[in-house]
Formats: sequence, C-alpha cells, structure tokens
Amino acid sequence: MRYPALMTDLYELTMLAGYLDEGMHELPATFDLFFRTLPFRGSYAVFAGLAPALEYLRDLRFTDADLRYLAGLGIFKTKFIDFLRDFRFRGRVSAPPEGSLVFPHEPLLTVEGTLAEAQFVETALLNLINFQTLVATKAARLTVAAQPEGTVIEFGLRRAQGPDGGLSVARAACIGGVRSTSNVLGGQTFGLPVKGTHAHSWVMAFPDELSAFRAYAECFPDSCVLLVDTFDTLKSGIPHAITVARELRAKGHEMLGIRLDSGDLAYLSREARRLFDEAGFPGVKIVASNELDEEVIQSIRNEGGRIDIYGVGTRLATCQGEGGGALGGVYKLVRLDGKPKMKTTSDIAKATLPDRKKIWRVVEPDGTFHLDLIGHEGDSPQVGEVVYDPTNPARNKLLPSGVRFEPLHQLVMEGGEMVVPPESLDQAADRCAAQLRRLPAGCLRLTNPHVYKISITQGLHDLRGQLMQGLDGSSEKN
Repeated sequence: MRYPALMTDLYELTMLAGYLDEGMHELPATFDLFFRTLPFRGSYAVFAGLAPALEYLRDLRFTDADLRYLAGLGIFKTKFIDFLRDFRFRGRVSAPPEGSLVFPHEPLLTVEGTLAEAQFVETALLNLINFQTLVATKAARLTVAAQPEGTVIEFGLRRAQGPDGGLSVARAACIGGVRSTSNVLGGQTFGLPVKGTHAHSWVMAFPDELSAFRAYAECFPDSCVLLVDTFDTLKSGIPHAITVARELRAKGHEMLGIRLDSGDLAYLSREARRLFDEAGFPGVKIVASNELDEEVIQSIRNEGGRIDIYGVGTRLATCQGEGGGALGGVYKLVRLDGKPKMKTTSDIAKATLPDRKKIWRVVEPDGTFHLDLIGHEGDSPQVGEVVYDPTNPARNKLLPSGVRFEPLHQLVMEGGEMVVPPESLDQAADRCAAQLRRLPAGCLRLTNPHVYKISITQGLHDLRGQLMQGLDGSSEKN
C-alpha cells in the first residue's frame, strides 16, 4: 500500500520550508519515536506498524498533483516546491522487530537522516506506529484473557475508522495474537484466515428458523456455524441447530459450531455445551460475540463459561477501554549536527532522553525479563551497575548478578532501503506470544498489574543531567 506524501500535518511542510530557507535542511539529525504512558493501564505494549512505516519511507515522493496543490496554497515559495520535486527519504532507521513488547520512554523507532528528511516524516510515522501498536496491544490483552481454552477472531471492520483503519486493525490484531478476521480484504491483503457465519437477517428472511438453518447447512455443509439467538436460544435456536447437526452427520458432514450474540453468555454457553454434548456433538464449537472485551471475556471464564471462540469487534477496532483510545506516541529531536538535544521541562517525566541510544532487555537466568535498560550509544552495561528510573532519578537500583543483556534494536533501513528480510505476521505474533510468557509474574493481570521496570544507564543519566543544567548550552527549552 502506498501512503501519499501529503499524509502529513501542515507544520511539517512549513518547518521543512523554513529549514530550507535557513540553510539547515541538510544538517544530520536523529529523532526518537516513543510513548510515555502505557495504554489500558496495563504493563506492556506490543510493537506493530513497522513494515508499513518502512514502506512509507521507501516510497516517499511528491507527485505532480501534490506539488500543484501545495503551490496553489499560496504560502510556499517556488524554490521550496522545486525542492520537494526530488525529495526522498535516504536515511536510516533502527527499531525492534514487530511483535516485541515495548515500554515507556524507550524508542520504538530511531530515525536518522538530514533534518529535512527526518523531520518531515514525523506525522506519518506517528500515525502508522501509534495506531497499530495500540491495536496489537489490545489484541494481546484479549488473547491472554481468552487463553488457554479460547481463541479470538477480529470482527471489527464495520466499526473501524474507515477502510484503511479496518485493514490496519486486521494486520495489527494478528501481531497481538488475534490471527483470523471477518475482513475479507484483510484476509486477501495479509494472508489471514477469514471467518464468519450469517446475520439475524438470514434467519428472518426464511419462513422459520429451522428452514433458515437447513438452507445454510446445505450451502456450507463443512463450515456451518449457526447463529442461534434470533428468537430464543435455548427453546428454539439450539434445538434446531442440533436437528441440523444430525441431518448433516447423516449426509457425512459435521457441524462446525454455533454463535451466541446476546444474553448471559456464560450461562448460555454452559447450557449449549451440555445440550450438544448430550446430543453426541462434543466437537461443535461455541462462538460468542456482542460487545466483548478482555474484561468481559475474563468474567465469562470466571463464571464457568464454555466458549471456544470470541468474536471481538467494536472494542478491538476502536481500542476501547480505560486508558485506551490512543497511544500517546511522540517524536522528538535527540541529536542535531553532532550535538545531543533534549526537551527540558519542569516535569522530569516529560523531559526527553538525549542523543543516540541503545536499548537492552535485561534477562534473568531462567529467561524471565528483569527490566529494560536505555543507555547512551557508547554505554556497555555490566552487572552491579547502578541504573536509574527515567522519571525519578532519586530511584535507582543495582543490576543483579547472573543477568544477561539482549539488544532490542536492529538496523532496519539504510539509505532509504529496507535491510532486514520481511517477516510474516505469524512470525511477529509468535514473537509476541513468546515474550508475553517471559514477563515477570503479575504483568498479565488486567487489574493493577505488576509494573515492569524501565531504567537508564549511569552514562545517559549523567548526560541528561548536564543538559538540564545547560552546561553545554545545547538544550532546547520548549
């Protein structure tokens, strides 16, 4: 998918024009994309959106139509319009692989290039990374809530933020563990399994419910999932579905499942399981939908519900939930023309971490993640070293013995070209699932989860302190 160059905020263009006028546009610059607060009041986020972001950077160019439009605005000089004609991103990018767990303050992307290149791409990169990371995180929470017995299907196209949003949801949800979708275009685009059944209108279009079920089974004898709550789930829907299941078996087929879309899903799923088991159909799957999220799924499971598959639409596609709605990713200048830069503020939690950095995952001997460590590019962390809370320098700790340091970032783009082999969404989803299992105990709780620790090295701590005091005159106050 090609993302237009004009998918940006106006101020990216006005700054770019200003840099050109000031002769600053070719200064070497480094920007970090990161967030400060975890979504959903959780303990982790799932990184997604990297591949679309790299495609955007690789293919970035202004068309003749774009340039005519910008010239017609009447605010840009001809010199700037001519400059845009040959504008390309030829920089470098480092990032963790998609599906990695990520945490506040650590860069999700580090973008290096000329000031013109690295500044202009801010808005598009935030759009691509913020939304897909938020969706992948929501999907992981849903998947964790449904496990180990259940799986989740993405049903969100009709409530997603437009067609492109629907595709982004299908892609990012897979990375978070929701590996099938009702979105047929998403299935075609990303190679995802597509799943679905019929609506209540199908049942209502026939003279009666049994006729509707029989007709659907005739059309789809080996993939028959019947919606059983159009009239009365226990008195008509399930009995009629059992009748059709028997008729399918007599013809050499097996019913795949039923779907519950209303009522007390815990109770109805228990009763459905009992009735199908007693009728000799233990293999019939029970699918549930209707405004589900991770809290509802957990409640259903706690009440003994017997649901095999949860179809989640609205609350996944729109990322509803406490602390959801948007990932507050930001994009900040950290180095310019060979000098470290940072945004200083009276609130230390909002002061940025300057200069080029490295990020390590500090891992216990048993493979459990201990903490994430952000350091200056020249740092080499050691056990026994003092590390600091990036939001409160008074809090510090020693790195314990026995831990190892796993680098999180890899170079993914050089000279505007991708330098890592493309991964499948299943590979990213497998990475996410594996890393979730390595989180410390309590991190997967939905309520009051354990807070995973993020620290900065002594070297980065000292550099930030120097810049905040203005010792080298290079800090930005804004």
